[in-house]
Amino acid sequence: MVLQPAGLLSSPYWNMLSRKTLLAGALLLCCFLASAPASEAEKGGNGTAVGAAGARRRHAAQDGRQNKTLVFRSKVKTKKMKKTTGGGPRHRKEPRDDSACTRSQGICQASRYLCQGRYLRDKCAVARTRQCCVPAGPWSILCAGHHNNRVRACDVYGCGAYNQRRGEDLHEAVDLVCGDFAVVNAPFSGVLAGPVGRVGHDGLQYDGVKIISDVYCVKIFNVRPYRYFGAVSKGEGLGYVLPLQDRFSGVTSHLEVQMCDGSDPSRFL
Repeated sequence: MVLQPAGLLSSPYWNMLSRKTLLAGALLLCCFLASAPASEAEKGGNGTAVGAAGARRRHAAQDGRQNKTLVFRSKVKTKKMKKTTGGGPRHRKEPRDDSACTRSQGICQASRYLCQGRYLRDKCAVARTRQCCVPAGPWSILCAGHHNNRVRACDVYGCGAYNQRRGEDLHEAVDLVCGDFAVVNAPFSGVLAGPVGRVGHDGLQYDGVKIISDVYCVKIFNVRPYRYFGAVSKGEGLGYVLPLQDRFSGVTSHLEVQMCDGSDPSRFL
């Protein structure tokens, strides 16, 4: 057992050392206590920031998955719509009876029979095996004062028959001889469907009118019609022939008849 001298414990030096030690310990304790809440707050703040960042990443991932789902669904809907509305052949509505063919002055017959005229589609019931045959009757004389529809013969500007050479193209129409300013009659009963025009190989504009019916559709050029719309009867005056001699000296004055589908109208003239 070691005994400290009583004089040393009661000396002023020892008292001063004890006070300094206690003061230093108190300061260390205060510093420790003051730094603990700050570190906890920093830790909590970092945790909150990390948590917020993680939440944002999770929301972004969820939004991305939702967007991908929406895009996928839209693609599926688009494919379904394409399958529903596109691609395949459109089926025409089949007539219930033969009245449409009868109104066109035709007769419904089996497709294996020959038609001394022209066939019209979708005018007969059971259209897969039967077609509407319209006899090829002559049209009215188009040029007033003439006894027939005479095709323009060849002159210095070409020939008036169907499929004749016109420059580098073929003439997909028929020219009928008719004098300048002569009256032009309707070839059949139908409806005037408005003005038409075309630019020839010579670069000039040719004006005319369109006539349609249940059977025929024609365009008549080189004429000035009295009107462009409304019903018209077979043989009724449509207008007059435009003067061609002013632009083509020596040409045979004529009007031009063209089928809307580009076929040959010669058998109806």
